[in-house]
Amino acid sequence: MNLPMPVAVGIWVLLGILLLLVILTGRRRLARRTGRLVPAPPAAPSDLGALRLGPLEATYVSTTLAGDWLARVGAHGLGDRASATVSVHDAGVLVQRAGADNLFLPATALRDAGLAPGMAGKYVGADGLVVLTWLAPSDGHVRAVDLDTGLRTRYPADRSRLVDAVRHLIAPTWPDELEAGEHPAEPDAPADVPTKENP
Repeated sequence: MNLPMPVAVGIWVLLGILLLLVILTGRRRLARRTGRLVPAPPAAPSDLGALRLGPLEATYVSTTLAGDWLARVGAHGLGDRASATVSVHDAGVLVQRAGADNLFLPATALRDAGLAPGMAGKYVGADGLVVLTWLAPSDGHVRAVDLDTGLRTRYPADRSRLVDAVRHLIAPTWPDELEAGEHPAEPDAPADVPTKENP
């Protein structure tokens, strides 16, 4: 049956509205569900310390529960994809997102950095995403939880630079450890070495 053009257009508009409502309802449910599991991210400090890398142009892809890249976190705006700039400082990693709240990952919360072909919200293949694993600290209402945050840098060469900078931030160098007073333990003397007590 051929419908008049105004009727056909009206049906398509109605279907579009219904689809949009379904999507928005799903996002709200996801935000409520993950809000009970994921604490609000910490705010960036006023002093970020020395700039180690960046700012780099990137796309903020999403944040998921650590190890499960399909378990997108919808709470606190962490599931919203956005254009971003990423910079690495002594205090941590700052992701400044267009149209969304900035995301700050404290240096003490960072656990790992690596490359992956994709995660919830984006699949690019060939290790095209930078994935930062970090611990979202408890906000007093929700306990701490490990998360994965995915970033797609505009320039491919920046991916390895970002991973290296974050890894250096996570693991202090050997001289730094020595300066902090963490000296290696001296080995025990071999059992067959004579001593005053055991000539």
